[in-house]
Amino acid sequence: MKKSLSKSNKIEELLNRGVEEIIDRPNLENKLKSGKQLRIKLGIDPTSPNIHLGRSIPLLKLRDFQELGHKIILIIGDFTGLIGDTSDKDSERPMLSEETVRENLKTYIKQAAKIIDVDSTEIRHNSEWLGKLGYMDIGCQADVFSLNEFISRENISRRLNEGKRVSLRELLYPLMQGYDSVEVRSDVEIGGTDQRFNLLAGRDVQRLYGQEPQDILTNPLIEGLDGRKMSSSFGNSINLFDTSNNMFGKIMSLKDDLIIKYFILLTRVEMKTIDEYKTHLKDGTNPRDIKMKLALEIVRMYHSKEDADDARDYFIKTFTQKEIPSDMPQFKPAAYNIILILVESKLVSSKSEARRILDYGGVKIDGKVVKEMNYVVLSGSVLQKGKIKFLKIL
Repeated sequence: MKKSLSKSNKIEELLNRGVEEIIDRPNLENKLKSGKQLRIKLGIDPTSPNIHLGRSIPLLKLRDFQELGHKIILIIGDFTGLIGDTSDKDSERPMLSEETVRENLKTYIKQAAKIIDVDSTEIRHNSEWLGKLGYMDIGCQADVFSLNEFISRENISRRLNEGKRVSLRELLYPLMQGYDSVEVRSDVEIGGTDQRFNLLAGRDVQRLYGQEPQDILTNPLIEGLDGRKMSSSFGNSINLFDTSNNMFGKIMSLKDDLIIKYFILLTRVEMKTIDEYKTHLKDGTNPRDIKMKLALEIVRMYHSKEDADDARDYFIKTFTQKEIPSDMPQFKPAAYNIILILVESKLVSSKSEARRILDYGGVKIDGKVVKEMNYVVLSGSVLQKGKIKFLKIL
């Protein structure tokens, strides 16, 4: 059973575990020790229907603050999601339609509820205030910043040097995120290291409106299944709403050198235990054994212990013992061409993705790799995409 940490130890872990930088740490530390209830802000833009484990890092930190008795504020960026933040992008992020954003955010609160106590959380949508600002408001906020500050950012500077387009719209995003902090009177804002400029903008905009500037806590970014930053747009994410079997299988496909980082950032397993796992790996323990503990813990967090145990048994039976699962989904296609089946069953998002996966040898029919684009799948066959997705074709 997990031991209860003292309040001082909880504060110490909160300020160190999964933290890249704190601005202003002495101020935040004093506030935390004073017993004052702080207002802790996190904003998430619904640019995808799924919250993935990369976004669980600040959500878990939000929960840490919540467990210490602070008021946490989750801002769903239904307005900023339209505009698009390019802090972590090498090219311009296109504007999204209101319909797309509305569709994406439908289950965001339910997904967040897997980590935080939403009943005691202040949940806001920033269209409440950003949609009402006029040119005078925006002009006053923009006057706080210089163009040079914006274009000096690494990714913006690189794009300009490469001759890529940088829209004026992108200059407005930090103002909007900053004004969110004013509206909710944030004491602390949490965000990834790629958000540093936007988080600092919040301090400047708060000063403009006569508020004490928020302290900032940044978290590291986490790599996805292919080693790049976890991102829905890369298709390398593990999502909070993934099925238990799918989640377990994805984690087991993780690169071995990410096991400890995942334990530290994505779980609340005690650091003492994680240090023991690190020692075991150095001493030659099979990484698969430690990775299985990681998969069990993460599936338990988002499903249940029983689901985690079942997912482990499924994984061992299906992948270690090379058995085909008996309880796979069944699918009756409109046509039996392999590309059409992949698209219609939503195993892929497009015909071009289907062709790419076939070309890479990522599809099997009845255990045999199929690369032929015009392959006709017979009724009764088992289609396998990658290591963990199976379909019984009717």
